[in-house]
Amino acid sequence: MGTSFQVTFDSLDPDRLAKSWARVLHYKEQDPRAGVGSWEEFLRAQEIPESEWNSASAIVDPEENGSRVYFQKVSEPKTVKNRVHLDINVSGGRTVPEEDRKKKIHAEAERLIGLKATKLNVVQEHEEFWIVMCDPEGNEFCLQ
Repeated sequence: MGTSFQVTFDSLDPDRLAKSWARVLHYKEQDPRAGVGSWEEFLRAQEIPESEWNSASAIVDPEENGSRVYFQKVSEPKTVKNRVHLDINVSGGRTVPEEDRKKKIHAEAERLIGLKATKLNVVQEHEEFWIVMCDPEGNEFCLQ
């Protein structure tokens, strides 16, 4: 069995970015601990000042198969290309005919543009096809 992991994004607005990525990945915002009705209730009980409530956020796979994605507040915006990025598999894989894969990738790109993502580049190399996108804070990811 492999080691479990989470992916962490630095962010200016963790709550907004978590909500955006939840829609991209079909994830949900992580629920508060058992016995707590809401994150607001939890944060108040922990006596965390309201000014710090948006210091972090997390999303999880509702089916509990995928890794947790965590967003932490930083003070500086993203300025250079990511050294690590996510490849989002939306095409159905290599058993799907190439033209059908491309249609699925383009359709997902349009859906995400409607959710404030940005299309950077369309790439066709040999038999591979993907679209490079950016989330609302400029973090790159690929649809393949």
